[in-house]
Amino acid sequence: MKHPYRIREIAAQAGLSEATVDRVLHERGGVRESTIREVHQAIADLDRQRAQVRLGGRTFMVDVVVQAPPRFSATIRAALEAALPALRPAVFRARFHLLDGRSVVPVLEKIGRRTHGVILKAPDVPAVVAAAGRLAAPLVTLVTDLPATPRITYVGIDNRAAGATAAYLIQQWLGDRSGDVLVVRGHESFRGEDEREAGFRAELSPARRVLEVVDASDSPGAVSEGIRTVLAASPSVRAIYSLYAGAGGNAAVVSAFAALGRRYDVFVAHDLDEENTALLRSRKLSAVLHHDLRSDLRRACYAIMQAHGVLPGPIRTNPSAVQVITPHNAPPVEF
Repeated sequence: MKHPYRIREIAAQAGLSEATVDRVLHERGGVRESTIREVHQAIADLDRQRAQVRLGGRTFMVDVVVQAPPRFSATIRAALEAALPALRPAVFRARFHLLDGRSVVPVLEKIGRRTHGVILKAPDVPAVVAAAGRLAAPLVTLVTDLPATPRITYVGIDNRAAGATAAYLIQQWLGDRSGDVLVVRGHESFRGEDEREAGFRAELSPARRVLEVVDASDSPGAVSEGIRTVLAASPSVRAIYSLYAGAGGNAAVVSAFAALGRRYDVFVAHDLDEENTALLRSRKLSAVLHHDLRSDLRRACYAIMQAHGVLPGPIRTNPSAVQVITPHNAPPVEF
Protein backbone atom coordinates (compact mmCIF):
# COMPACT_ATOMS: atom_id res chain seq x y z
CA MET A 1 0.00 0.00 0.00
CA LYS A 2 1.33 3.40 -0.96
CA HIS A 3 2.11 5.93 1.74
CA PRO A 4 4.58 8.78 2.33
CA TYR A 5 5.88 7.56 5.71
CA ARG A 6 9.07 5.86 6.80
CA ILE A 7 8.78 2.41 8.34
CA ARG A 8 10.14 3.82 11.58
CA GLU A 9 7.24 6.35 11.77
CA ILE A 10 4.61 3.68 11.13
CA ALA A 11 6.18 1.33 13.68
CA ALA A 12 6.19 4.04 16.33
CA GLN A 13 2.57 4.93 15.60
CA ALA A 14 1.45 1.29 15.68
CA GLY A 15 3.59 0.23 18.63
CA LEU A 16 5.12 -2.59 16.56
CA SER A 17 8.64 -3.49 15.53
CA GLU A 18 10.03 -2.12 12.29
CA ALA A 19 10.55 -5.70 11.07
CA THR A 20 6.86 -6.50 11.57
CA VAL A 21 5.77 -3.35 9.76
CA ASP A 22 8.15 -4.17 6.92
CA ARG A 23 6.65 -7.65 6.55
CA VAL A 24 3.12 -6.20 6.41
CA LEU A 25 3.97 -3.52 3.88
CA HIS A 26 5.75 -5.96 1.59
CA GLU A 27 3.10 -8.68 2.10
CA ARG A 28 5.65 -11.29 3.15
CA GLY A 29 3.17 -13.34 5.16
CA GLY A 30 3.46 -14.84 8.61
CA VAL A 31 1.63 -11.89 10.21
CA ARG A 32 -1.73 -12.05 11.98
CA GLU A 33 -4.70 -10.27 10.44
CA SER A 34 -5.07 -8.14 13.56
CA THR A 35 -1.47 -6.94 13.17
CA ILE A 36 -2.11 -6.04 9.53
CA ARG A 37 -5.12 -4.01 10.61
CA GLU A 38 -3.00 -2.24 13.22
CA VAL A 39 -0.48 -1.19 10.57
CA HIS A 40 -3.22 0.08 8.26
CA GLN A 41 -4.81 1.96 11.17
CA ALA A 42 -1.45 3.54 12.02
CA ILE A 43 -1.12 4.82 8.46
CA ALA A 44 -4.65 6.24 8.59
CA ASP A 45 -3.83 7.93 11.90
CA LEU A 46 -0.70 9.45 10.41
CA ASP A 47 -2.77 10.74 7.47
CA ARG A 48 -5.12 12.59 9.82
CA GLN A 49 -2.31 13.92 11.94
CA ARG A 50 -0.49 15.12 8.85
CA ALA A 51 -3.51 17.30 8.08
CA GLN A 52 -3.28 18.74 11.60
CA VAL A 53 0.44 19.39 11.16
CA ARG A 54 -0.31 21.31 7.98
CA LEU A 55 -2.78 23.43 9.94
CA GLY A 56 -0.46 24.05 12.88
CA GLY A 57 0.77 27.62 12.84
CA ARG A 58 -1.31 28.52 9.77
CA THR A 59 -3.09 31.86 9.98
CA PHE A 60 -6.07 32.53 7.75
CA MET A 61 -7.38 36.04 7.23
CA VAL A 62 -11.02 36.20 6.17
CA ASP A 63 -13.19 39.16 5.25
CA VAL A 64 -16.76 39.06 6.57
CA VAL A 65 -18.98 41.33 4.48
CA VAL A 66 -22.54 41.76 5.75
CA GLN A 67 -25.36 43.97 4.53
CA ALA A 68 -27.90 43.88 7.37
CA PRO A 69 -29.28 45.94 10.26
CA PRO A 70 -26.75 46.45 13.08
CA ARG A 71 -28.61 44.00 15.32
CA PHE A 72 -28.07 41.06 12.97
CA SER A 73 -24.55 42.15 12.00
CA ALA A 74 -23.61 42.12 15.68
CA THR A 75 -25.05 38.61 15.98
CA ILE A 76 -22.85 37.41 13.11
CA ARG A 77 -19.75 39.00 14.63
CA ALA A 78 -20.40 37.41 18.02
CA ALA A 79 -21.12 34.00 16.47
CA LEU A 80 -17.90 33.96 14.43
CA GLU A 81 -15.75 35.13 17.32
CA ALA A 82 -17.26 32.37 19.48
CA ALA A 83 -16.58 29.77 16.75
CA LEU A 84 -12.92 30.66 16.15
CA PRO A 85 -11.38 28.75 19.10
CA ALA A 86 -12.84 25.48 17.76
CA LEU A 87 -10.79 25.90 14.56
CA ARG A 88 -7.43 25.35 16.29
CA PRO A 89 -4.66 24.46 15.54
CA ALA A 90 -5.42 26.81 12.62
CA VAL A 91 -5.68 30.47 13.57
CA PHE A 92 -8.40 32.57 11.96
CA ARG A 93 -8.47 36.33 11.98
CA ALA A 94 -11.45 38.26 10.65
CA ARG A 95 -11.92 41.69 9.16
CA PHE A 96 -15.57 42.74 9.57
CA HIS A 97 -17.30 44.97 7.03
CA LEU A 98 -20.75 45.45 8.55
CA LEU A 99 -22.95 47.66 6.39
CA ASP A 100 -26.33 48.95 7.49
CA GLY A 101 -28.35 49.59 4.34
CA ARG A 102 -25.28 50.41 2.24
CA SER A 103 -24.21 48.39 -0.76
CA VAL A 104 -21.45 45.83 -0.31
CA VAL A 105 -20.14 46.46 -3.83
CA PRO A 106 -17.48 49.10 -2.91
CA VAL A 107 -16.16 46.82 -0.16
CA LEU A 108 -15.98 43.81 -2.48
CA GLU A 109 -14.15 45.92 -5.07
CA LYS A 110 -11.50 46.88 -2.48
CA ILE A 111 -10.84 43.35 -1.25
CA GLY A 112 -7.81 42.24 -3.14
CA ARG A 113 -5.61 39.19 -2.86
CA ARG A 114 -4.60 39.82 0.75
CA THR A 115 -7.36 37.59 2.08
CA HIS A 116 -7.82 33.84 2.31
CA GLY A 117 -11.57 33.98 1.88
CA VAL A 118 -14.72 36.09 1.91
CA ILE A 119 -17.90 35.31 3.87
CA LEU A 120 -20.73 37.31 2.31
CA LYS A 121 -24.33 38.17 3.21
CA ALA A 122 -25.74 40.41 0.50
CA PRO A 123 -28.77 40.89 -1.76
CA ASP A 124 -28.99 38.94 -4.99
CA VAL A 125 -28.71 41.86 -7.42
CA PRO A 126 -26.59 42.13 -10.60
CA ALA A 127 -24.05 44.61 -9.18
CA VAL A 128 -23.34 42.39 -6.16
CA VAL A 129 -23.14 39.24 -8.29
CA ALA A 130 -20.70 40.93 -10.67
CA ALA A 131 -18.47 42.26 -7.86
CA ALA A 132 -18.48 38.87 -6.12
CA GLY A 133 -17.53 37.20 -9.39
CA ARG A 134 -14.36 39.29 -9.56
CA LEU A 135 -13.07 38.15 -6.15
CA ALA A 136 -9.79 36.26 -6.27
CA ALA A 137 -10.32 34.50 -2.93
CA PRO A 138 -12.75 31.65 -2.12
CA LEU A 139 -16.26 32.97 -1.51
CA VAL A 140 -18.80 31.55 0.96
CA THR A 141 -22.36 32.92 1.01
CA LEU A 142 -24.01 33.19 4.41
CA VAL A 143 -27.73 33.02 5.36
CA THR A 144 -28.86 34.11 1.88
CA ASP A 145 -27.37 32.53 -1.22
CA LEU A 146 -25.94 34.00 -4.42
CA PRO A 147 -25.99 30.94 -6.71
CA ALA A 148 -24.92 32.90 -9.81
CA THR A 149 -21.55 33.71 -8.21
CA PRO A 150 -18.54 31.34 -8.14
CA ARG A 151 -19.07 30.75 -4.42
CA ILE A 152 -17.57 27.51 -3.10
CA THR A 153 -20.52 26.82 -0.78
CA TYR A 154 -23.55 28.30 0.96
CA VAL A 155 -23.90 28.09 4.74
CA GLY A 156 -27.10 28.89 6.56
CA ILE A 157 -30.66 27.79 7.07
CA ASP A 158 -32.75 26.01 4.45
CA ASN A 159 -34.85 29.10 3.75
CA ARG A 160 -37.62 27.42 1.76
CA ALA A 161 -38.06 24.81 4.50
CA ALA A 162 -38.10 27.59 7.11
CA GLY A 163 -40.93 29.39 5.31
CA ALA A 164 -42.90 26.16 5.02
CA THR A 165 -42.34 25.52 8.74
CA ALA A 166 -43.70 28.98 9.58
CA ALA A 167 -46.85 28.28 7.54
CA TYR A 168 -47.27 24.89 9.20
CA LEU A 169 -47.01 26.40 12.69
CA ILE A 170 -49.51 29.14 11.87
CA GLN A 171 -51.94 26.62 10.43
CA GLN A 172 -51.66 24.49 13.56
CA TRP A 173 -52.12 27.46 15.91
CA LEU A 174 -55.12 28.90 14.08
CA GLY A 175 -56.73 25.57 13.35
CA ASP A 176 -60.16 25.98 11.80
CA ARG A 177 -60.46 29.64 12.74
CA SER A 178 -60.55 32.08 9.86
CA GLY A 179 -58.10 34.97 9.58
CA ASP A 180 -55.61 36.71 7.35
CA VAL A 181 -51.83 36.47 7.74
CA LEU A 182 -49.53 39.48 7.78
CA VAL A 183 -46.06 38.91 6.26
CA VAL A 184 -43.29 41.40 7.08
CA ARG A 185 -40.34 41.44 4.69
CA GLY A 186 -37.45 43.69 3.70
CA HIS A 187 -37.39 46.02 0.72
CA GLU A 188 -34.24 44.59 -0.86
CA SER A 189 -33.75 41.52 -3.06
CA PHE A 190 -32.38 38.96 -0.64
CA ARG A 191 -32.79 35.49 -2.12
CA GLY A 192 -33.18 34.00 1.35
CA GLU A 193 -36.30 36.08 1.99
CA ASP A 194 -37.72 35.21 -1.43
CA GLU A 195 -37.21 31.51 -0.69
CA ARG A 196 -38.81 31.85 2.76
CA GLU A 197 -41.86 33.55 1.31
CA ALA A 198 -42.15 30.99 -1.51
CA GLY A 199 -42.04 28.12 0.99
CA PHE A 200 -44.53 29.92 3.22
CA ARG A 201 -47.08 30.57 0.48
CA ALA A 202 -46.76 27.03 -0.86
CA GLU A 203 -47.60 25.50 2.53
CA LEU A 204 -50.22 27.98 3.76
CA SER A 205 -53.87 27.18 3.13
CA PRO A 206 -55.13 29.01 0.03
CA ALA A 207 -58.18 29.99 2.08
CA ARG A 208 -56.03 32.42 4.05
CA ARG A 209 -55.25 35.81 2.57
CA VAL A 210 -51.63 36.99 2.82
CA LEU A 211 -51.07 40.71 3.37
CA GLU A 212 -47.59 42.14 3.06
CA VAL A 213 -45.74 44.96 4.81
CA VAL A 214 -42.30 46.00 3.61
CA ASP A 215 -39.83 46.90 6.37
CA ALA A 216 -36.77 49.08 5.89
CA SER A 217 -33.23 48.71 7.20
CA ASP A 218 -32.81 52.46 7.72
CA SER A 219 -36.25 53.67 8.86
CA PRO A 220 -37.61 52.51 12.25
CA GLY A 221 -41.05 53.90 11.39
CA ALA A 222 -41.50 52.09 8.08
CA VAL A 223 -42.99 48.89 9.50
CA SER A 224 -45.32 50.77 11.88
CA GLU A 225 -46.70 52.89 9.06
CA GLY A 226 -47.17 49.84 6.85
CA ILE A 227 -48.97 47.90 9.58
CA ARG A 228 -51.31 50.81 10.33
CA THR A 229 -52.28 50.94 6.66
CA VAL A 230 -52.86 47.18 6.42
CA LEU A 231 -54.81 46.88 9.66
CA ALA A 232 -57.03 49.82 8.77
CA ALA A 233 -58.12 47.95 5.64
CA SER A 234 -58.26 44.46 7.14
CA PRO A 235 -59.99 43.70 10.45
CA SER A 236 -59.23 39.97 10.24
CA VAL A 237 -55.45 39.70 10.61
CA ARG A 238 -54.88 36.88 13.11
CA ALA A 239 -51.27 35.83 12.45
CA ILE A 240 -47.88 37.38 11.65
CA TYR A 241 -44.84 35.95 9.92
CA SER A 242 -41.75 38.16 10.02
CA LEU A 243 -39.25 37.19 7.32
CA TYR A 244 -37.00 40.07 8.24
CA ALA A 245 -36.60 42.46 11.17
CA GLY A 246 -35.46 45.86 9.89
CA ALA A 247 -34.46 48.97 11.79
CA GLY A 248 -37.41 48.76 14.18
CA GLY A 249 -37.12 45.04 14.72
CA ASN A 250 -40.00 42.76 15.61
CA ALA A 251 -40.64 44.93 18.65
CA ALA A 252 -41.93 47.56 16.21
CA VAL A 253 -44.45 45.05 14.87
CA VAL A 254 -45.68 44.26 18.39
CA SER A 255 -45.87 47.97 19.26
CA ALA A 256 -47.81 48.79 16.09
CA PHE A 257 -50.49 46.24 16.93
CA ALA A 258 -50.67 47.44 20.54
CA ALA A 259 -50.96 51.10 19.49
CA LEU A 260 -54.00 50.25 17.38
CA GLY A 261 -55.55 48.06 20.07
CA ARG A 262 -55.35 45.03 17.81
CA ARG A 263 -54.48 41.49 18.90
CA TYR A 264 -52.97 38.56 17.06
CA ASP A 265 -53.09 34.85 17.83
CA VAL A 266 -49.68 33.78 16.54
CA PHE A 267 -46.43 35.52 15.61
CA VAL A 268 -43.56 33.55 14.04
CA ALA A 269 -40.19 35.25 13.47
CA HIS A 270 -36.59 34.40 12.57
CA ASP A 271 -33.31 34.43 14.53
CA LEU A 272 -32.84 34.11 18.26
CA ASP A 273 -31.14 37.44 18.93
CA GLU A 274 -31.44 39.36 22.18
CA GLU A 275 -34.60 41.23 21.15
CA ASN A 276 -36.43 38.16 19.87
CA THR A 277 -35.48 36.17 22.95
CA ALA A 278 -37.04 38.87 25.15
CA LEU A 279 -40.18 38.95 22.99
CA LEU A 280 -40.39 35.16 23.12
CA ARG A 281 -40.08 35.04 26.90
CA SER A 282 -42.80 37.68 27.28
CA ARG A 283 -45.05 35.65 24.91
CA LYS A 284 -45.15 38.44 22.33
CA LEU A 285 -43.64 35.93 19.88
CA SER A 286 -45.12 32.46 19.57
CA ALA A 287 -42.06 30.82 18.03
CA VAL A 288 -38.68 31.72 16.56
CA LEU A 289 -37.22 29.80 13.63
CA HIS A 290 -33.57 29.46 14.46
CA HIS A 291 -30.40 27.89 13.14
CA ASP A 292 -26.97 27.50 14.69
CA LEU A 293 -25.16 30.50 13.22
CA ARG A 294 -21.99 29.61 15.11
CA SER A 295 -21.92 26.20 13.43
CA ASP A 296 -22.65 27.81 10.04
CA LEU A 297 -19.66 30.11 10.37
CA ARG A 298 -17.43 27.30 11.54
CA ARG A 299 -18.39 25.35 8.41
CA ALA A 300 -17.64 28.43 6.31
CA CYS A 301 -14.11 28.50 7.73
CA TYR A 302 -13.66 24.76 7.11
CA ALA A 303 -14.72 25.27 3.48
CA ILE A 304 -12.13 28.03 3.07
CA MET A 305 -9.43 25.73 4.45
CA GLN A 306 -10.56 22.99 2.06
CA ALA A 307 -10.37 25.43 -0.83
CA HIS A 308 -6.74 26.11 0.12
CA GLY A 309 -5.98 22.39 0.24
CA VAL A 310 -5.13 22.18 3.94
CA LEU A 311 -8.16 20.09 4.85
CA PRO A 312 -9.14 16.96 2.92
CA GLY A 313 -12.48 16.14 1.33
CA PRO A 314 -14.88 17.77 -1.11
CA ILE A 315 -16.64 21.02 -0.26
CA ARG A 316 -20.36 20.39 0.12
CA THR A 317 -23.40 22.57 0.69
CA ASN A 318 -25.62 21.25 3.48
CA PRO A 319 -28.10 23.90 4.70
CA SER A 320 -28.75 23.97 8.43
CA ALA A 321 -31.87 22.35 9.84
CA VAL A 322 -34.69 24.59 11.05
CA GLN A 323 -34.99 24.73 14.84
CA VAL A 324 -38.33 25.77 16.34
CA ILE A 325 -37.79 27.72 19.56
CA THR A 326 -40.73 28.45 21.87
CA PRO A 327 -40.89 30.09 25.30
CA HIS A 328 -40.43 26.61 26.78
CA ASN A 329 -37.09 25.74 25.13
CA ALA A 330 -35.49 29.15 24.70
CA PRO A 331 -31.87 29.03 25.87
CA PRO A 332 -30.60 31.64 28.33
CA VAL A 333 -28.00 32.95 25.86
CA GLU A 334 -27.80 32.39 22.11
CA PHE A 335 -26.04 33.85 19.08
